[in-house]
Amino acid sequence: MTGDRIWTIAKTIEQRTLSPVTIMSSFRIAVLISGGGTTLRNLIERIDAGRLAVEIALVVSNSPKAGGLRFAADAGIEAVVIQEKGFADQDAFSREIFRRCRQTEVDLVVMGGFLKRVTIPEDFTNRVVNIHPALVPAFCGEGFYGRRVHEAVLEYGAKLSGCTVHFADNQYDHGPVIMQRAVPVLDDDTPEALAARVFEAECTAYPEAIGLIAAGRVSIDGRRVRIRPE
Repeated sequence: MTGDRIWTIAKTIEQRTLSPVTIMSSFRIAVLISGGGTTLRNLIERIDAGRLAVEIALVVSNSPKAGGLRFAADAGIEAVVIQEKGFADQDAFSREIFRRCRQTEVDLVVMGGFLKRVTIPEDFTNRVVNIHPALVPAFCGEGFYGRRVHEAVLEYGAKLSGCTVHFADNQYDHGPVIMQRAVPVLDDDTPEALAARVFEAECTAYPEAIGLIAAGRVSIDGRRVRIRPE
């Protein structure tokens, strides 16, 4: 998007499929997972507690062994396994994921520890969000995920790390930044200790960012994301 075109994300979705009342009362998301599903569990808990006004309409996993599938089952959420090996290439794999998202009529796709790269189609531009366990643009890009990120932060000697919620595009950790939360890096940190502190920040930042999008308070101007006050 060019600098003179500022789009409110929820408004763009409204123009495609929904009424304003629907956006506020039933904002539907899909959560993509690969492993334990800790992000999915956090979102479910926030929704159940009345702290996040969205509906998880679909969970997609690329592995039938993903532990997070049990959280979907326990919550009565539709879940589907789509394995990359069943498709000719990344584009075909991605088309099936987003076909299911369209079929389920989701408004936003949430990457919840999804370890496969996907090709985002045009109609899902600025409708896919990701969280990265560092302060983008530091310690991000291809190969930077999980423990590797925290090891790199410690090896570099950084004094701050944190998490970054951003819109996903077709480059690694590249889309416009929605929100960041910083945490200190302590002298005696291990990758595991730092990861735990960063994840604690993720557990508040990700639901907050999703809630802001669902409430229609997020807009994009070029690469700058603006959040409208209540």
